[in-house]
Amino acid sequence: MTRIAAVSLNSAVDQTVRVPRFAVDAVNRVEASRVDAGGKGINVASFLAHLGHEVTVTGFLGRENAALFERHFAQTGIGDACLRLDGATRTNVKIVDPVLDQVTDLNFPGISAGPEALEGVGRALGALLEAGLDWVALCGSLPEGLPPETYAGLIRQAREKGARVALDTSGAPLAAALSAGPDIIKPNIAELGALLGRPLAGRDEAVAAAREIVAGGVGLVAVSMGAEGAVLVTRDASLCAVPPGIEVASTVGAGDAMVAGLIHAATRGLDLAETARLATAVSLGALGEIGPHLPPIDRIEDLMAAVGIGAA
Repeated sequence: MTRIAAVSLNSAVDQTVRVPRFAVDAVNRVEASRVDAGGKGINVASFLAHLGHEVTVTGFLGRENAALFERHFAQTGIGDACLRLDGATRTNVKIVDPVLDQVTDLNFPGISAGPEALEGVGRALGALLEAGLDWVALCGSLPEGLPPETYAGLIRQAREKGARVALDTSGAPLAAALSAGPDIIKPNIAELGALLGRPLAGRDEAVAAAREIVAGGVGLVAVSMGAEGAVLVTRDASLCAVPPGIEVASTVGAGDAMVAGLIHAATRGLDLAETARLATAVSLGALGEIGPHLPPIDRIEDLMAAVGIGAA
C-alpha cells in the first residue's frame, strides 16, 4: 500500500447550496444544502483514500469547528496529524443554480498562522517521512501569515527523505516552489499564464508554457483547461486528454481529483497516455458526485475508456 501525506495549510468547510434561478438583490429559496470537510489538501487526501492508499493529512484546522474534519477522517480512514489553531477553519459557500447552470462562490477568510505553527507542521511531516512516505501532496493556498516560500521548504524536506512531491497551488507560492523541483504540478491554464506573466489561449500555448516549466526541473506539468480537457507535458513527451461529455453534479474538487489521479497513476507506474486517461477519469468521476467523493472504481474505468488521447 502506498503511503501518502497530504499537507493542507488552508483547509475549508465547503458548503454547497442548490438555489434554482439564483438572483442577486433578491430573496432566494434554498432547495438543498450540504456541508463537507474540504480544502484542496483534504479533498486530495479523500480521493486518494477512496483509491486505496494509506493517507495522512497534516496542516492546520481551527479548533472551533475541527469536529467536522475529525468525523470525516474517521469515516474515510484518513490519518489525522493536523495542528489545531485558535479560531475556526474558513467556510467556502458554493451556490449552485441547476436551472441557469451557474455557480457562484463565496470564499471567507481563514485562520492565520505564523512561523511557530509552520514549524509544527514541519515536525509532523518530518515524523511521517521518518516512518516512510512515498508521496507528499502539497495543495491549496497559504493562510495569512505564511511566506510564499513555504511550499519550497516543504518540498525540499520531503525530497531529502526520498519522497516524491505533487504541488497544486498558484500565484507567488507556486512561483517560489518551482526551484525546489516538485515532481508534479497541476495549474489550470489561467494559473499557468499568471505564473509566466502572459495570458494563454488554447492548447498549443498551454503546451509551450508547460515545456518552459519542465525545462526548469519539474517532472510533469498537467494543465487543466475545463471542458477542453488537459495537456500533460514531461521532458520527453506531451499529449492532450479530451474528456467525454457527462452530466455534472458539482464542480467541487474536480481539480483536486485530477491531482489525486496523477499521484495514483504514478504509484502504478503508468505511462503518460494512461496517466492522462486515469487522472481525467478520476476528475470526471468527482464531477458526477456531490462533495469530495468518487464513484465506484468500475465507473472510473468506464470513464477512462471514453477519454480521448491526442498529440500536443
